[in-house]
Amino acid sequence: MVDGQALDEVVRFTSDLIRIDTTNRGGGDCRERPAAEYAAEQLAGAGLEPTLLERTEGRTNVVARIEGTDPSAGALLLHGHLDVVPAQSEDWKVHPFSGEVVDGVVWGRGAVDMKNMDAMILAMVRAWAREGVRPRRDIVVAFTADEEDSARDGSGFLADEHAGLFEGCTEGVSESGAFTFHDGSGRQIYPVAAGERGTGWMKLTARGRAGHGSKVNEENAVTRLAAAVTRIGEYEWPLRLSPTVRASLAQLAALYGLEDEVDDVVGLLRKLGPAAKLVEATVRNSANPTMLDAGYKVNVIPGEAVAYVDGRFLPGTEEEFRTTLDRLTGPGVDWEFYHREVALQAPVDSPTYAKMRWALEEFAPEGHVVPYCMSGGTDAKQFSRLGITGYGFTPLKLPAGYDYQAMFHGVDERVPVGALHFGVRVLDRFLRTA
Repeated sequence: MVDGQALDEVVRFTSDLIRIDTTNRGGGDCRERPAAEYAAEQLAGAGLEPTLLERTEGRTNVVARIEGTDPSAGALLLHGHLDVVPAQSEDWKVHPFSGEVVDGVVWGRGAVDMKNMDAMILAMVRAWAREGVRPRRDIVVAFTADEEDSARDGSGFLADEHAGLFEGCTEGVSESGAFTFHDGSGRQIYPVAAGERGTGWMKLTARGRAGHGSKVNEENAVTRLAAAVTRIGEYEWPLRLSPTVRASLAQLAALYGLEDEVDDVVGLLRKLGPAAKLVEATVRNSANPTMLDAGYKVNVIPGEAVAYVDGRFLPGTEEEFRTTLDRLTGPGVDWEFYHREVALQAPVDSPTYAKMRWALEEFAPEGHVVPYCMSGGTDAKQFSRLGITGYGFTPLKLPAGYDYQAMFHGVDERVPVGALHFGVRVLDRFLRTA
């Protein structure tokens, strides 16, 4: 088990990393290097030899390898991103880049997404160095840039240009799983991510006939675009259950004594109550219009209008997704992916998943571990190009009333100190046996 110094360090590292402003505003507007240098310094202090890598100046990634005792075992990738989404300080109770600890809670942008996990990794690695621990399998530690945008300067760059650093890695572990979900009736559920919907960010372009705003125009690009956006926004996607979602529904149904309802997905979701939040966003594909850009003067009909749509698709449904968008956009409107990443599926009957479950059950015996599919995506998508199967496992024991999902990209992002202590203990137990 990790020592008391590791428990102190995981809190300090979380605060320190939050204070390093790595805001990713998109389009290359970010600089992760100071955080990467901080992480590399802590890894070097644990006797490792971190490598710093950049595709673009200032967009720095860190990779290091811990040698295991069994050379025949597949290596495990342990990764976290260093960048964060923007935060407006005037909206926050505590400054988003203060890293302040108030009443046993660490505040700041990245406290949950995901400088907490970065800190857990650093604290655990340093504890292992003090104790002389060597895991069974090689563990590759990676801290990445640019996850909050395209990942071109981060995991995409590493997977495409530095695949050799990940030689032997068969599985990966990162964010968005193993947190306490309180269902409102006393149950504590720990969802472990074993899949992700694919990312399909789209640009829609409507073209028409430019003209005077006072004239009738049946080839109005804005009208065509608005109609397409409305059709997309109002479309009800059909149910499509991936193996992970099926497993999640089956285990939740068993937990609530609803085994007979498992084939009626809509009815089951209604009866699961708050626990339905764990799966309801991943039983279908989705496409949400998010941005519009058209025109330059009120009395001028533009010849072109543009919209952006955040699309997500489940494993095995991308072709259906494309065909549906072809139909919904309609005549006069073209669409294209401006960022696309694959959907992911990880087995829930693997030894690695079992060891994650056992580690959680050791420190949270009252909890119920279930698999789930992430509605969004992580760096696991890029690392899957190297044949690495990804899981979401950032263990946090959270109190009732703490809205974990609202912390992601939300105002007043924060994490309890006790959750960080729990996380580093569970991560340590899992990785010692993985």
